[in-house]
Amino acid sequence: MSQSEPIRLSSLAHGGGCGCKIAPGVLSDILKSVPFRLPDQLLAGNENNEDAAVYRLNSEQAIIATTDFFTPIVDDPYDFGRIAATNAISDVYAMGGQPIFALALLGMPINVLPLDVIRKITEGGQSVCAQAGIPIAGGHSIDTVEPIYGLVVLGLVHPDKLKRNNGAKVGDSLILGKPLGVGVLSAALKQQKLSAEGYAAMLRYTTMLNTPGIALSNMAGVHALTDVTGFGLAGHLLEMCRGAGVQGRVNWSDVPLIPQAVEFAKQKVVTGASGRNWQGYGAEVSLPDAMQDWQKNLLTDPQTSGGLLLACSPDAESEVLRLFKEQGFEDARKIGSVVEGRGIAVNL
Repeated sequence: MSQSEPIRLSSLAHGGGCGCKIAPGVLSDILKSVPFRLPDQLLAGNENNEDAAVYRLNSEQAIIATTDFFTPIVDDPYDFGRIAATNAISDVYAMGGQPIFALALLGMPINVLPLDVIRKITEGGQSVCAQAGIPIAGGHSIDTVEPIYGLVVLGLVHPDKLKRNNGAKVGDSLILGKPLGVGVLSAALKQQKLSAEGYAAMLRYTTMLNTPGIALSNMAGVHALTDVTGFGLAGHLLEMCRGAGVQGRVNWSDVPLIPQAVEFAKQKVVTGASGRNWQGYGAEVSLPDAMQDWQKNLLTDPQTSGGLLLACSPDAESEVLRLFKEQGFEDARKIGSVVEGRGIAVNL
C-alpha cells in the first residue's frame, strides 16, 4: 500500500461492529463457569443477559452502567467513532435510562494508523456524546493489533421505571424500532460492493440514538425492553422470551428491512456471525418450510447499533408507535406478539 493510499479500517479487523461478538453458544458456555452473587441493591445484572447493570442508589435513583466496544465496521474513522458511540449509549436507553456521562475505550495499532485517523475516531465518538447531551469524562487507551473503540456509559433511571428484558406477558405486542440489515450492509462494504446509497442507509441507522427509551420508561404498558445488536433479532428476542417463560410469534412480512440489505442477502452476501448465531440458538426457533435462506440470514443478522425491541400491552401499542415516529423512527412497527410457549415461531 502506498503512503498516499488511505488505509481501510475494516481491512485491519477480522470482524466488524457487533458482528465481532463472541458467538452466543460460546458465550453461554463461558459464563456458566463464572459464579456470581447479586446484592439486593443490584436491580439488573448478568442473570438474563441484560443490556446493562443497574444499581439502586436510593428510592428515587438507580445508576445504569454499561460498556461496549468493537473493531471497525466502516472505513471512515469519523463514522466509525460515531457508530461505536451510538451503539454503546444505546444500552442505557434500552434500560429506560437517561445517559449522564461516558468514558472512552481506545485500542489502536499506533505504528499502523496515523494519529490524525485515530483523532477522527475519537472526534466521531465525541460528536455523538454531544448529541446525547453527555461528556466524555475520561477513559483508557492501549496499543493493539486491531483498532478498537467504544465507551463505558453511565446513566440514571428511577428504580420503579427501570425496563428489563424479562417482563413480557402473554398477549403483548412486539415492536421493533429500526429495520434489520446492518450486518449484511457491512459485509457488502467489506467486499467493496456497497453503493453510496447503501452506505448512507447504513450510516443513518447505526447513528440514530435510541432516545425513545427514555420516554418508554414512563409507560406502564411497556413490559420489556432491549435493543437488537450482535445476536440479531432472533437472538435478542429469545433472551426476552427465555426470561419471561413465553414464546415470541414473529410475522416476517411485518419485520422492517433495509431494502439494500435484502438485495445483498439474496446474493448471499452475509456476515459469518449470522451463521454462528444460528448455530448458537437455532434449535429454539421454529421456521416455516417456505422460509428462504436469505430471510433466515436477516433474522440472525448481527445489528450494530440496532433498534429497540419491546413488548407492550395492546392498549399501549399506538402510543408507543406514535412516540417512535415523533422521534424520527419512521420504520418502527409491530412485528408480532407474545404467546404461551417457549422460543420463537416465525410466520411468513
